[in-house]
Amino acid sequence: MDDSTDGVRVRALDTIDIGAVTRIDERIGGRYRPEVWERRIGYYLRRDPEAALVAEIDGEVAGFMLGEVRAGEFGLEEPTGWIEVLGVDPDHQGKAVGRRLAEAMLEHFRARGARTVRTLVDETMGDVAGFFERLGFEPATLKPYVKSLA
Repeated sequence: MDDSTDGVRVRALDTIDIGAVTRIDERIGGRYRPEVWERRIGYYLRRDPEAALVAEIDGEVAGFMLGEVRAGEFGLEEPTGWIEVLGVDPDHQGKAVGRRLAEAMLEHFRARGARTVRTLVDETMGDVAGFFERLGFEPATLKPYVKSLA
């Protein structure tokens, strides 16, 4: 997982990375949310710590990916890898950061017995959809439904 021939090193995320993840999220979304990332990262580190990853360039966290292997979700009984969150610092986009994170995550999912990997992408986020399509992801028959309670 630490092969860095393209200058990108992928490693397990640690709680000391919360600040870097928060910074990347703020750069992408424009909001500072450290409490969100403390809670989310804590959840993933408890559930499947090897599926909480960061990518570094020159020792600086340039991106992160969180996921896990679950079974029994939405009637899908087989172990399934779920990529939940991906963030790449805008200064490092186009440098294979996301691809390297995905490769490491997919290898982890394979090792955990998953034969399928799923993620959800908002249709308004064409760049994210394109990223997953380039990795070989295809639209699925599983269709999300939503109802506002406001």
